[in-house]
Amino acid sequence: MTKKRKSYRIFRNNGVGYSKKGIEAMKDLIKLFSIFFRIGAFTLGGGYAMIPLIQEEIVEKNKWIEEDEFMDVIALSQTIPGALAINSSTYVGYRMFGLKGALLACTATILPSILMILLIAVFFIQFHQMHAVEAAFKGIRPAVVALIVGAVLKLGKNMPRTKRNLFWILGVVVLIAFFRIHPIPIIIGSGLLGFVLFRREQGL
Repeated sequence: MTKKRKSYRIFRNNGVGYSKKGIEAMKDLIKLFSIFFRIGAFTLGGGYAMIPLIQEEIVEKNKWIEEDEFMDVIALSQTIPGALAINSSTYVGYRMFGLKGALLACTATILPSILMILLIAVFFIQFHQMHAVEAAFKGIRPAVVALIVGAVLKLGKNMPRTKRNLFWILGVVVLIAFFRIHPIPIIIGSGLLGFVLFRREQGL
């Protein structure tokens, strides 16, 4: 069972100050913002590199959503316009705190990138000519790959280990790695295939 979404309204107590429930809701909103701001600030590469951090904070530490729902969010985020990190953070924010949470989580995710890009734009020539910066990014890339692999292993450990699932995983890897098929038709095709197989198994 997924955790019931908390209320994000700030309640006043007889017109004087805020109620305990309202203060707790405010703390939760601040926590939501700080989590996604931290993820946006310290995840180099964005996109898939953010998945393990979002999973750790949202699924494992705070248990705001369960792992199955998180996997569905990642799949859904790939099929609609927009960056994966922004789409998934917006969903989690809305899931927990409604529209206010969605706006807050989305803002927190993109704000670090905006600030960093502005900073780099101001000092672009200096950064561009620094060999130390280029060397640092070369060292970071393998770590990003390792984080993504770790996230894949975590997400896949609870998946039923049937021959059909393993065959489909290998097929998708081949389609993406060797035939350069875009993820969107693969996800849509997987959904349709799952629907057909489910109806067949249920005798519908």
